Amino acid sequence: MDCRKTVDIITLGCSKNLVDSEKLIRQLELNGFRVTHDTDNPKGEIAIINTCGFIGDAKEESINMILEMAQRKKKGNLKNLIVMGCLSERYLKELQGELPEVDHFYGKFDWEKIIVDLGKTYHKDACNSRRITTPSHYAYLKISEGCNRTCSYCAIPIITGAHKSRPIEDILSEVEELVAQGVKEFQVIAQELTYYGLDIYKERKIAELIERIAIIPGVEWIRLHYAYPTNFPMDLLKVMAKYDNVCKYLDIALQHCSDSVLSNMHRNITKEQTYSLLETIRKEVPGIHIRTTLMVGYPGETEQNFAELIDFVKWAKFERMGAFSYSEEDGTYAAKHYKDDVPEDVKQSRLNKLMRVQQNISQDLQDCKIGKQFKIIVDRLEADYYVGRTEFDSPEVDPEVLIRKTDGMSLQIGEFYNVMIDSAEEFDLYAHVV
Repeated sequence: MDCRKTVDIITLGCSKNLVDSEKLIRQLELNGFRVTHDTDNPKGEIAIINTCGFIGDAKEESINMILEMAQRKKKGNLKNLIVMGCLSERYLKELQGELPEVDHFYGKFDWEKIIVDLGKTYHKDACNSRRITTPSHYAYLKISEGCNRTCSYCAIPIITGAHKSRPIEDILSEVEELVAQGVKEFQVIAQELTYYGLDIYKERKIAELIERIAIIPGVEWIRLHYAYPTNFPMDLLKVMAKYDNVCKYLDIALQHCSDSVLSNMHRNITKEQTYSLLETIRKEVPGIHIRTTLMVGYPGETEQNFAELIDFVKWAKFERMGAFSYSEEDGTYAAKHYKDDVPEDVKQSRLNKLMRVQQNISQDLQDCKIGKQFKIIVDRLEADYYVGRTEFDSPEVDPEVLIRKTDGMSLQIGEFYNVMIDSAEEFDLYAHVV
């Protein structure tokens, strides 16, 4: 019988939180705990909730999960309830007063104390080690924390503080360790990856970092997430074009294109510069798939501003696009200085219209792939289909490629295959192995 104490870790929010949870899991396991992650049926003596505090919906989800675990504790099914992450980093005093059921609160950067407070030893020699919770062939690679941008609507700098890059050698060492464990694909993540290196090297080092990761044996795919358009490091495009294992994919949040809205957002970029940047990216990296995020209903956004945004999306034909309505966040410049003056029904109407435009674009772009060959990696077997992704698809958020399992077919999870696209839907492609 396994007599070790069981800890259930629940991760909410973004992949950057997931990396923290994975490092915590490793430390707990080194100290003899049995750890589950995001289990459907938590039964451990200790529950640790890694929270998100970015926007209203995320905060609500975090609070609801804390309350759910508090009920388990009340019934005697849980001995110790611990909360960490962005929500408690931002609202520590309020949470301590309103949630007495929680035994300990930790912020986003002091979670290492959990180990010591549980009476165990934090293993500094394993500070960059983690137990991967994703499928074993891919992992998220966090290269920095914090953000020095001053976007007027964003609470992230309030939560995470100033940008702090990890040393290049630490990142490369982590990549090598993960490759040795079987990881082939790396999702490079940061609050703002184009700023990487400015704090510790006094110059942007993202291009050099990606190039040095690309030449590590065993690294098959590298995918870039969360770039910022202002002062974009153009040398990164040369690296993307040069190395086949650097996916022709860029996640760059643009938010809007109207000059007045961009100015009020403190984005430090103009409409003309935004159009020019996209043209340059597509020219320097032919075939690139661009993922972006846009916002509607920002304070002062007029019908004309929104019309500009619609025209922009029709022109840009983003391969991947997400959008959301403005939500006022405590402590931000926008909350202090702007009136949230776009009615909620107008916000929703604009959001719906924007997404309808994008849906048509997405379907057209998907249809263009029919009859073409792509290299995919297989993530899982689900019902009658093997489910994979191309280099243009990030896990969880992008379209997938479905291959019907036939008699005698046996594809290996985590392996690469060449496929021919047979048909397309808005968010999925159907293919057969060639």
